[in-house]
Amino acid sequence: MASSTGHSPQDHFAHCMQVFGGVTSASRRLGIDERALRRFVNGERPISSRLLEDTAKALRELIAEATEAEAGVVAALGSMPKDQ
Repeated sequence: MASSTGHSPQDHFAHCMQVFGGVTSASRRLGIDERALRRFVNGERPISSRLLEDTAKALRELIAEATEAEAGVVAALGSMPKDQ
């Protein structure tokens, strides 16, 4: 996975949008209009510390959901016969 250390806030924010699965998914998770998110990514609007805090919170929630889904996959694999 590529690191966004040392990049501009717009570059880092754009990377976060990719992690969410795109602007549409990020819009749903953050409760922010897609056009507004694109303006932040394009540098047309400044990215506030509040927006970054909200983004970090949404990323933590995504991590929790992914961790739960992964545990379900592992459990399902444990109950399946092994491939030959």
